[in-house]
Amino acid sequence: MKIAIVHEWLVNIAGSEKVVAEIIKIWPEADLFAVVDFLTPEERIKLSGKVATTTFIQRLPQAKKRYQTYLPLMPAAIEQLDLSGYDLIISSSHAVAKGVLVGPDQMHISYVHSPIRYAWDFHHHYLREAGLVKGFKSFLARGILHYLRMWDQRTASGVDHFVANSAFIGRRIMKAYRRPSHVIYPPVDTEAFGMREAKDDFYLTASRMVPYKKMAMIVEAFAAMPDKKLVVIGDGPEFEKAKAIATPNVTLMGYQPFDVLRDHMQRAKAFVFAAEEDFGITPVEAQACGTPVIAFGRGGALETVCGLDAAVPTGVFYDAQSTTALRAAVDAFEHQSHRFSAAACRAQAERFSVARFRREFKEHVDQCMASSREPVASPRPVPTFRVVPAPALALAPAEQQAA
Repeated sequence: MKIAIVHEWLVNIAGSEKVVAEIIKIWPEADLFAVVDFLTPEERIKLSGKVATTTFIQRLPQAKKRYQTYLPLMPAAIEQLDLSGYDLIISSSHAVAKGVLVGPDQMHISYVHSPIRYAWDFHHHYLREAGLVKGFKSFLARGILHYLRMWDQRTASGVDHFVANSAFIGRRIMKAYRRPSHVIYPPVDTEAFGMREAKDDFYLTASRMVPYKKMAMIVEAFAAMPDKKLVVIGDGPEFEKAKAIATPNVTLMGYQPFDVLRDHMQRAKAFVFAAEEDFGITPVEAQACGTPVIAFGRGGALETVCGLDAAVPTGVFYDAQSTTALRAAVDAFEHQSHRFSAAACRAQAERFSVARFRREFKEHVDQCMASSREPVASPRPVPTFRVVPAPALALAPAEQQAA
C-alpha cells in the first residue's frame, strides 16, 4: 500500500508538525508533501529526515519569510500535487492540505487541527487584528476569504473520513462542512516532562506573545495582585506591551530554552493559560509536571483540564478573558489548593501521550481501510413489467345485432 502524508507548510516544528512527525513514525515508508518546505537539517531530523515534495509557491519571491502572503494561491497549489499513485492519503490540515485531489479508489483521511480559522469563525477577528475593517484592502481581503470559504467547503467532499484534534474542533468541522468526525487528541511528549511534587511560590505562564494568547492581560492581572509572583516565558510582538505594564512581582524572561521552561513548569504552583486554543499543548505539559492549570474555560482546555466541579480537579477555569475573571480564578485556586495533587495532574496528562496517539490513530486508519474493502451491496434490480392484453368483452345479443 502506497501512502502519502500531506501538510500545509513546513517552516518550523510546532504543534501540527509534531502530529506529522508521529504519523511518519507509524508509516515510515510514506512520502511527504507540502505547499512549502523550509525546515533546517536539525528540524528535519524530527520528521525522520524526510524532505517534502512541494508546490510552485516554494520558488516564488521571498517565499521562505512571507509564504503566508501567498495564501490566495494555495488552493491552486495544493491541487497541483499529483497523488494519483497512492492508495492512502493522510492530510494534516489547518488551512488547505485537505484540498488535495483524490480519486474514487483512494482513501483520504484528514486530521484536522482546525478549519481555516480566518475564513470561518475568526473572520471578523482577523480583519480587526489586521486593520482591514474598512477601505479597498478590506474589500479585497473579504473577497479572498469568501473564496476560501467556498473552496474549503467544496473540497470537504474529497475527504472520506475526518479526524478532529478535539471535540471543540469536531464542532467546527460540523459547522463548516456538515460532516461528522472522530476525535483523536494530538500527541504530547509527556515523557519529556517529569513530575515534581514540591512547588515554589510563583505562578508561570509561557507562550508566544501574540495578541490572541492574551499574555499582556495575564501580566496586567498579576500587576493588580502584588502579593503574588508571576514568571513569564516567551517572546513576540506583545512583549513590549507586557513589559510596559509589568510590576516588580512580574518577571519577564523572554525566550528560554526547553530545559529552563521545563524547570519552571515543574516548580510553579500553577500554570496560567488565557488563550482559546483548538487543543492547547502547554496545559497538558504543565500537568505532566504535576502542576495545576488556571485556564480560560473555552476551547480545548475544557477537554484537557479537570475543573473544580470534577471529583479530582487538576485546574480552575475562568469564564472571561479579563483581569477581573483571572484574579477571581487565582483566588479560587488558592482557597481550593488542598484539592490538587501532582499525581492527579500527571495522570490527567498521560491521557494525551505519544503512545496513545500512535495506537489510536493506527487503529482508526486500519478500521477505515477495512471498511473501504467491504463489498458494496448490489443495487436492487429494477422491476420489469409485461403488458398483458385485456380480454375481449362479451357483447349482449342486442349489441351483437347493432354491431
